[in-house]
Amino acid sequence: MEITLTKKTSTEATIKITLKEADYQLKVEEKVKDFSKKANIKGFRPGKVPTSVIKRMYGKSILVDEINHILTHSINDYIKENKINVLGDPLPDLEKSQAIDWDNQQDFDFEYAIGMVEKIPYDISKKQKVTSYEIKVDKKTMDETMENIRTQFGKMTNPDESLEGDILFGSITNEALEIDEKTTIDLNNLNKKDLKKFIGVKKEDKITFDLQKTFDLGEISHMLNRTEDEVKDIKGKFDFTIININRKEPADVNQELFDQVFGKDNVKDEKEFVAKIEETVSANYQREAEQFLLNSIRDHVVAKTKIDLPDEFLKEWLLVTNQDKLSKEQIDHEYPLYAKDLKWSLISNKIAEDHEIKVENDDIREKAKDMIRQQLASTGMAAQLEDNIDAFADNYLNAEEGKNYMQIFNTVRGERILEKVKSEITITEKKVSLDEFKKVAMNG
Repeated sequence: MEITLTKKTSTEATIKITLKEADYQLKVEEKVKDFSKKANIKGFRPGKVPTSVIKRMYGKSILVDEINHILTHSINDYIKENKINVLGDPLPDLEKSQAIDWDNQQDFDFEYAIGMVEKIPYDISKKQKVTSYEIKVDKKTMDETMENIRTQFGKMTNPDESLEGDILFGSITNEALEIDEKTTIDLNNLNKKDLKKFIGVKKEDKITFDLQKTFDLGEISHMLNRTEDEVKDIKGKFDFTIININRKEPADVNQELFDQVFGKDNVKDEKEFVAKIEETVSANYQREAEQFLLNSIRDHVVAKTKIDLPDEFLKEWLLVTNQDKLSKEQIDHEYPLYAKDLKWSLISNKIAEDHEIKVENDDIREKAKDMIRQQLASTGMAAQLEDNIDAFADNYLNAEEGKNYMQIFNTVRGERILEKVKSEITITEKKVSLDEFKKVAMNG
């Protein structure tokens, strides 16, 4: 057997494998003999089928299977022994493979296209600079948060007259179309022009409006309890007769609200309540800022690392391996994002190799336990179930045929690689308001 590598470019090459009869014949003969001992063919006793009969009936398929087996192992061993950093999988030259005369040939040539990457020259020195944002919880953010909390824990009332923000319950009718449905109209969904006729109305008042001009297709679908396709052609003037007005009154800032938000007696007065909210809001936004920093580090390293990818090969490989799922147009459209993710995968693997970043089984179990604790915390059962946390983690990691285990492994490994990069580069800290951070995040 002869294997040769011919480079077309620095990222694409062809591997040619030449097989002589001596490379496969012995194995084929062994399989023919083994098959003759197991075959159950009419007219012959079990285990006594002549090899000549087996060759005539199954010889070609046995030959093809054995050669495919040799090819798979040979190409994988060649890539491994020569330390070729292959991307995707080798793609066989189908045109040449289909031209093979399996009945008469003794020697065979096979060619495979491969994509590869030679160098990954990343730089995670102090010369690389990324900005870390610390979000200041300003008065505007606190006022909005307090308003949201009071609304969330507010009580529903039924006032006599409607105001902006109310929800109206009533009957929507159109006699000509024989439509008469009970429905709700959320005044928050109306623009200022259309909102005017819905403000200041009372029970049993009737409002007439143009359906298509006042509401979008989704709202009409909800109001008439029909699909969007069913309502897309419904037009004209409709009447809405008010049955009830629903308004959520903001909760009072008192002990009842303190207990609802933070648990019974954990907060004693308004000052402590506001401080606790500020602490919570700050922690939540800092988690967002930390995740944004890690994403920024990843994007920065990828942008600063020049890696030549075999783009056309990878597109072809993606098309072959996803032929029932993705079209060529979809692959062309999504390829830039795929290439970016692939580059980070190559860089992060090289960083892990160079800096000997490892993940042990205990690390994976601890990460799984932390994840489960967070889930239990949202139910208020974390403390009561702490004694069972090891069993919960083991059950989770053993489920899904090892997929959960590998998911946690990849999460821990990814975090450690990013933390390593973070410790090596220059992080410049900057304090910003929430609105400023949102603008940065949107543009980033």
